Amino acid sequence: MTQHTLIVTGTDTGIGKTVFAAALAGAMGAHYWKPVQAGIEEEGPDAQRVGFLGGLPEGKVLAEAYSLTTPCSPHLAAEIDGVTIDPLRLALPKIDGPLVVEGAGGALVPISRTETYADQFARWGAPVVLVARTMLGTINHSLLSIEALRTRGVDVLGVAFVGDAVEDSEATICAMGKVKRLGRLPRVDPLTPETLAAAFAANFRLEDFA
Repeated sequence: MTQHTLIVTGTDTGIGKTVFAAALAGAMGAHYWKPVQAGIEEEGPDAQRVGFLGGLPEGKVLAEAYSLTTPCSPHLAAEIDGVTIDPLRLALPKIDGPLVVEGAGGALVPISRTETYADQFARWGAPVVLVARTMLGTINHSLLSIEALRTRGVDVLGVAFVGDAVEDSEATICAMGKVKRLGRLPRVDPLTPETLAAAFAANFRLEDFA
């Protein structure tokens, strides 16, 4: 069995990370796993959205380890539901082929009162794709995220930008962060499996994720 795992995290919440993860999983023909879902959006859980937008066949979307009620940080959502997130239940699922794993929010979002997602990423030992918006403030958020990940020994594969082109911000992040620019996913409207797949193919090289 061969497994190629990529972790997708973001610089912030609500920046398009889930849409990017759907495009990446679809392009790679990967399984998708979001281990902790905290709250359900109007469009449904992220796993459902990714399955649809990524055009993933049945069975490619793996069930969450934790599906929590409240849309807030996982550590607090778990406490509200009266559960404790056990790192042992967050062990990577064993599958044959590529696997895209999506965190919640940013790298330093807590999953308990003592650990963050970045700590869990280090435990998984797989490279991370950092999704960054191109809006004002992204240089600070991106460089902080890269530093936090590397401090824990996490390999940062590169940065995938989302939004309108802001060439200086993108170049500055990649130069100062010493990280690869993987591409930029523009806002896709209308957002359908077909338009998303086309946008990903036009703006990223699949071999960069191999």
